Amino acid sequence: MARIAGIDLPKHKRGEIGLTYIYGIGPSTAQRILSQAGIDFNTKVEEWDDEQLTNIRNIINEMKVEGALRSEVQLNIKRLVDINCYRGMRHRNGLPVRGQRTKTNCRTRKGKRKTVANKKKAAKM
Repeated sequence: MARIAGIDLPKHKRGEIGLTYIYGIGPSTAQRILSQAGIDFNTKVEEWDDEQLTNIRNIINEMKVEGALRSEVQLNIKRLVDINCYRGMRHRNGLPVRGQRTKTNCRTRKGKRKTVANKKKAAKM
C-alpha cells in the first residue's frame, strides 16, 4: 500500500487517479507529477516500486498539499472575514461567495429550507 503525504492511496486504481486522493492534487497536477517521476499514467498504484514511490514523494514534498494547504485556505477565509469585505460577509452568513443567484438555488450553502408561514390577512370590520 502506498502512503504519500499521510494518505493511503487506493492500490487498485491507476496512478493518475490515485494521486488525486491527496488534497491539493487534481488530475492535471497528477499527470505532471507522474511525468516528472518518469512513470506511465496507466500503471496501477500497486505496481509502483520503491524507487518510483520515493521519486513521487520527493516531488510532492516540494508542493503545498494536505494540512498546510488546508490551513492556508482557512487563513485566507479568516482574513476576508476579519477585514469585513463583501466576500468575508458572505462567508460569515453562509451564502454563496462567487455571485451565484440565491432566490431559487444555493441549497448547499444555505442548508435545508426553513418554511416561513404566511401572515394572516387582517379581518375587515
